[in-house]
Amino acid sequence: MRQASKATAAGGGMPALEARATDLVIRLAFLGLFAYWSIELVRPFLPVVIWAVLLAVALYPAYAWLARRLGGRQSLAAAIITGLALLTILGPVSMLAASLVETVQWLAAGLQAGTLRVPPPPAGVADWPVVGEQAHEAWALASTSLDDALKRYGTAVLPAGGTILGKIAAIGGDILKFVVSVVIMGFLFRPGARLAEGARAFAGRLVAPRGAHFVDLAGATIRNVSRGVIGVALLQTLMAGIVLVVAGVPGAGLLAFGILIFCIVQIGPAPVLVPTIIWAWTAMSAGAALILTLVLVPVMLVDNVLKPILIARGLTTPILVILTGVIGGTITYGLVGLFLGPIVLAVFYELVVAWVRLEDPGAS
Repeated sequence: MRQASKATAAGGGMPALEARATDLVIRLAFLGLFAYWSIELVRPFLPVVIWAVLLAVALYPAYAWLARRLGGRQSLAAAIITGLALLTILGPVSMLAASLVETVQWLAAGLQAGTLRVPPPPAGVADWPVVGEQAHEAWALASTSLDDALKRYGTAVLPAGGTILGKIAAIGGDILKFVVSVVIMGFLFRPGARLAEGARAFAGRLVAPRGAHFVDLAGATIRNVSRGVIGVALLQTLMAGIVLVVAGVPGAGLLAFGILIFCIVQIGPAPVLVPTIIWAWTAMSAGAALILTLVLVPVMLVDNVLKPILIARGLTTPILVILTGVIGGTITYGLVGLFLGPIVLAVFYELVVAWVRLEDPGAS
């Protein structure tokens, strides 16, 4: 009788278990469907929102400090930080646009007046591997007759020019999105503390009990990367830009913008400064070229000293993990990956360390 009752109970429990499993699957399906729809609806705004959150986290300590200095006037502090951020973005962009317009006007005036001249190619150009002879021929033709060079090579140059213009237009769109992100950032400062607590609670539900620690780790990583990468890039750009302007290097604004881009993507200022130094030794006096070289070389190397110090400050994650995330994230996802890469690797590293250190429950 007992065996029969157990079998009956087991048989009666199976339909209930199946019903609960079916109910769970249906709920998860509906939840996944609504999650997918929600992501699709907000996907056009995700880059702007992600940048706004990253900027708000990076600049929140400055906002909090300024709000305390202003006697707790949080709205004024947020407005000041937002205004300074907009000036930081739009100032170099305005200088670059002015430099580009000036350069284009100079080229157009030279072409119309017939005064634009290309210097003859150096003797060593013909010895360049693969493209030496073609480059020397095109350069020599341009130095003797620019009109003939444009007629001969214009059909090959125009598509490349269209591609470059397209890239410039894309950069302009990205800058506009970044400006919108800065404006949204200004509205995230005041509710920042509540948003951070909500993020900690959500992470705690996902990865209890270390979820809050991972949120704090992500915030610290964002701030350190912003100081160690963006901050050092701006410092190098400012130093190099001042030196180039004082030295009278043509197109100093455009060169400074190139330095900023190369520094942010972790290539460094060498691709811009090394050709500038070479140009200085060919176009300037030996003394002026020597002084310019002695000033620009430390500017090229300053990031090797400051970046590891600023990025690793206050973090337990090894600097190699952070730098790998910075470089890998930038290569894979662009400028946003500059921040997302080190965050993902830092959190994953902490998860692995916590799992390795976890004691075996069966050990006594």
